[in-house]
Amino acid sequence: MATKFSKETYLYWYELMQLIRQFELTAEEKYKMEGKIRGFFHAYIGQEAIAAGCMTATKPEDPFITAYRDHGLALSKGVSAKSCMAELYGKATGAAKGKGGSMHFFGVDVRFFGGHGIVGAQIGTGAGLAFAEKYKGTDHAVLTFFGDGAARQGMLHEVFNLAMLWKLPVVFICENNNYAMGTSVERTSNVVDIYKLADAYEMPGDSIDGMSPEAVHEGVARAVKRARQGDGPTLLEIKTYRYKGHSISDPQKYRTKEEVDEYKQKDPIQLVLNTILTRKFATQAEIDVINKRVSDTVAAAVKFAEESPLPDESELLKDVYVDKKYPFIVD
Repeated sequence: MATKFSKETYLYWYELMQLIRQFELTAEEKYKMEGKIRGFFHAYIGQEAIAAGCMTATKPEDPFITAYRDHGLALSKGVSAKSCMAELYGKATGAAKGKGGSMHFFGVDVRFFGGHGIVGAQIGTGAGLAFAEKYKGTDHAVLTFFGDGAARQGMLHEVFNLAMLWKLPVVFICENNNYAMGTSVERTSNVVDIYKLADAYEMPGDSIDGMSPEAVHEGVARAVKRARQGDGPTLLEIKTYRYKGHSISDPQKYRTKEEVDEYKQKDPIQLVLNTILTRKFATQAEIDVINKRVSDTVAAAVKFAEESPLPDESELLKDVYVDKKYPFIVD
């Protein structure tokens, strides 16, 4: 059976999603079993198809910004596994010099603008990035990610209003994994179809299967095209599911094992692998080579993090204010 996506795309999706999955599983082990990672930790396990589909539907120059469940998107945009792991370890070689931790990954050079710990704050910042792109006359589209819990913040409504008024090139992506911490979507609002919030602002909105990189790619591609053409923002509710708790300490008493197992039957990595093998895009031996490459990358990241130094005391008060000009700042 033919597919609209190429062999190269499927292999890219598979390797990227495997990198995210293995990075998260390894980091979780270093946290729980070895105590080498501390503080907050929000895993992206189960949501990998969103990162994969977004990457193939955008250009490297398109900025991404997200909340505190940021490891997967940071890795996708090109923040190295070494600097990501080092940040989790609190080391000076980390993506935020060891001072941000799990929730504050950053990679300005690859257009990844966080990693933000305040619920919903990145919605406004993402619109600000889009305003800068419009002001500079680029055709870049900004992808602004947030969770279903953040969809209830007042910030969202203020930003939606201005984004539509100014026709900002931004795609608002709600990663709806069904629970705001431990509270289901149904218990937080009468509007359970989050994409419908766009209707109040006459903004296009859509609901997408977040367990399918194919569906994510197609939905994001449509929204990005609209942004590049100067037609303004789009709200995408991408329905996904996290296999782990809200954070690493979450006992998950608000959902059943049967519910989690049901969603694991839709594991995006396995579905993509099935497509690759069924359509003979790769042999199992070739898949094994990819898996080995991912394992080596993660192992090298752990070694790098463990051998890196802690931040020096002199770094304590640095980076509180901007002390140098970045190319994206307009004078």
